[in-house]
Amino acid sequence: MTTISPEIGQSIVASGIRTNYHDLGQGSPVVLIHGSGPGVSGWANWRLALPKLAERRRALALDMAGFGYSDPSLDGSYSLNLWVQQTVGFLDALDLKQVDLVGNSFGGAIALALAIRYPERVRRMVLMGAAGLKFELTPALDAVWGYTPSVENMKAVMAWFAYDDSLMSDDLARMRYEASVRKGVQEAYAAMFPAPRQRWIEALASPEDSIRALLHETLVIHGREDRVVPVANSMRLSQMIPRAQLHVFGQCGHWTQIEHGGRFVRLVNDFLAEADVA
Repeated sequence: MTTISPEIGQSIVASGIRTNYHDLGQGSPVVLIHGSGPGVSGWANWRLALPKLAERRRALALDMAGFGYSDPSLDGSYSLNLWVQQTVGFLDALDLKQVDLVGNSFGGAIALALAIRYPERVRRMVLMGAAGLKFELTPALDAVWGYTPSVENMKAVMAWFAYDDSLMSDDLARMRYEASVRKGVQEAYAAMFPAPRQRWIEALASPEDSIRALLHETLVIHGREDRVVPVANSMRLSQMIPRAQLHVFGQCGHWTQIEHGGRFVRLVNDFLAEADVA
């Protein structure tokens, strides 16, 4: 008997890309955009937060082009513009005029760029361990983007993410390794961030003047012990975005939504609920 992966949800064409996504709950829509780790998907990134957020609102998580169970890019190349256009196409395909955005790491860069380019499509924004600014490539991010498939390499990559080593297990590493070697997945991943990798941080960055001009209420979240994206990034974002607030979790790495899952969901729900009431 064939077991269907829980990572496979519904399918829709967004800006020409067949996009896999999960859609739970009812009410005001919030779209969650995952990070860029090897073998990642929307479900893998948000599996703990998604059903909890869906208790109070409509929560959607999509796989970006080249990740999870969405199709690769049509021409084999990847860029911030491609992922922004896919996300806008996703909103259009589901007739979502305006949404809240939650972006994790790489997904934070996409959320930030989308809010700048299409401000009317975004109500509120949550940036978690977000890229989107220029910063010096960390050894952890270099290792994550430079991943080559093996169980041992996946263990090494995952060790960079969490503050609490007990969250790492052989079963989890094997599951993520197997996701990273599905047909076409590693080929797409290798095409996204080849060395030298500092240029891809800069390619994901939005202009600072545009960030300062944002008018959206924004919640900036970061783990104090994050080794992938430095906490200084979120401190800068919170200073640049006029209507931003900053929350830093202590004893937390790059996996805020997992390491402090309950607190993360309550923080996001309370922040979004302010706009629900308004």
